[in-house]
Amino acid sequence: MTAARDLAVADLACEPDEQPSNLRECGLLERMPKWLICVPIVVQWLWLSLRHGSTTLPSAANPRITSGGLVGEGKLEYFSGMGSLARSVTAAHCGVLNDGAADAVTLARAMRSAGLSFPIVVKPNLGQCGHGVRRVDDMAGLQAYLVAFPIGETVVLQRYLPQDGEAGIFYARDPATGAGRIIGLALRHFPRVEGDGCRTVAELVAADPRARRASGSRRHEWSVPASSVPAAGEAVRLSTIGSTRVGGLYRDGASAITSDLVRAIDAVARDMPDFHFGRFDVRYESLRELAQGRGFVIMEINGAGSEAIEAWDPDTGLVAGFRTIFAKQRLAFEIGAAQRRAGARPIGLWALAKLNRQQIRLIDRYPPSN
Repeated sequence: MTAARDLAVADLACEPDEQPSNLRECGLLERMPKWLICVPIVVQWLWLSLRHGSTTLPSAANPRITSGGLVGEGKLEYFSGMGSLARSVTAAHCGVLNDGAADAVTLARAMRSAGLSFPIVVKPNLGQCGHGVRRVDDMAGLQAYLVAFPIGETVVLQRYLPQDGEAGIFYARDPATGAGRIIGLALRHFPRVEGDGCRTVAELVAADPRARRASGSRRHEWSVPASSVPAAGEAVRLSTIGSTRVGGLYRDGASAITSDLVRAIDAVARDMPDFHFGRFDVRYESLRELAQGRGFVIMEINGAGSEAIEAWDPDTGLVAGFRTIFAKQRLAFEIGAAQRRAGARPIGLWALAKLNRQQIRLIDRYPPSN
């Protein structure tokens, strides 16, 4: 590590969720229609498919995970094969099949077995972008969630992590050298408003270009009463999740990528079966500790379909943002190709399309996130 990077780490802020006031506006990538963003991404994907002879080659990057984590995999798949080291830095959790008959006694027993107590976070085993993710504070809330959840699908119950700091750490294992590295790090900031002692939360949200993105959405509910009036200067966190779809802010956290953090994340990835490419979503107390490879807890892991979310930093220009996205896709194909040479087989295109359709249908049926 260079001396300059060491100095940068020493100067890291200890308040992980402090949002600069000049970043309330959405960046250019955030404002672009999704279909328009997808055009250059799909064009590059098709070019890489022709070059490597497979449209679904990145699915071979993590051969023990459904589709390599492109789409349709369950969150519990990443946890199930973990060794003791990886489990020690992963939030306590359990899976519950929603058969429509789980009573309070059964649910309480499952929670005790996993070392869980309220509050907890409940989320679909099969999901994306925080859809269906909710904090629940008691058994009544958990039962209400299950009533609204699709029958026959699995719900993940997980320890609620109160830390304000959240990061997405993108990991890749070099197919040529076998060395693990961090290729990107995004800092997530939760949607929030600042009170003025006069306006309600609803009015503050309506006046905030970022927070109002989720207003009126049937897929999200604010986690605080809309009619409450925060005191002047009071910062109000609006959501359990930090996704940009609900007004969260992503910042490029590359300055926190250190040799210590690389070693820590590489050790976790190597304690999972055949995991070579994906993003670790973690909570942390101190950015300085995170840079030292300490004090983080894994919430969930995403595979080959993970987004390079640091590209959505409002300070990142359009060209630089797409350059980051394109580099991630190239590497996904390269690692998939290396895994194919080692004997892994990519998923078929039709099978991948079926998984995608299933996931889209289920997301539409999930309870709203909060």
